[in-house]
Amino acid sequence: MSALEVRGLSKAYGGVQAVKDVSFALEASEVVALIGPNGAGKTTCFNLLNGQLVPDAGKILVGKASVAGLPPHRIARFGVGRTFQITQTFGSMSVRENVQVALLSYHHGFGSLLSAAPKLHLDEAHELLERVGMGSQAERPCAVLAYGDLKRVELAAALAGRPRVLLMDEPTAGMAPEERSALMQLAAEVALSDRIAVLFTEHDMGVVFGHAARVIVLHQGEIIASGTPDAVRADPRVREVYLGDA
Repeated sequence: MSALEVRGLSKAYGGVQAVKDVSFALEASEVVALIGPNGAGKTTCFNLLNGQLVPDAGKILVGKASVAGLPPHRIARFGVGRTFQITQTFGSMSVRENVQVALLSYHHGFGSLLSAAPKLHLDEAHELLERVGMGSQAERPCAVLAYGDLKRVELAAALAGRPRVLLMDEPTAGMAPEERSALMQLAAEVALSDRIAVLFTEHDMGVVFGHAARVIVLHQGEIIASGTPDAVRADPRVREVYLGDA
């Protein structure tokens, strides 16, 4: 059974077909890149997968659970986590507190945020921060962190929900070249150890071909190629519409 299975997913805005009959599957521990030119439908696809948009047609299965059309908080409960191109952290809160908020949401829902929140899940928060290399910065406000460190905090917060599937939207955007490889290597290690299926979008082809086990290419809302990085890089249509001579 796949960690994530997408069947015939479609979404239109007026007469524009943003996603058209998209089907693919992700296995546990697999790291897969979803690439394509601007406007290809990558963000729409992500927003359908985590419930920010409702599909016009198609199925989304997380394990055996059908989640298409459910709101984001319910899809998260079935095991779909997400990180964003622009980091979603609370700048006025510490690194630790940001992860505690994610843990509170996972364990209790937000009803407990006004009670004993600062004392809850301390050990689990520190464990997650150690995993992503941020344990020593647990008490620093997120507002003062370097961008690459914010990406690690966001990853820790996503892992707090114990996802089966992790959607990473341009995870290395805005990062220095040396930080990009380190973050993706960390994501791959977590995927393997926790059996998480990772789907990521990315414009840096060095990151894509260096870290994805499989690549899916979208163009005008449709999948035009899917396979190993070498096979996709050599595909004539992919080279025509996106890669060029890269």
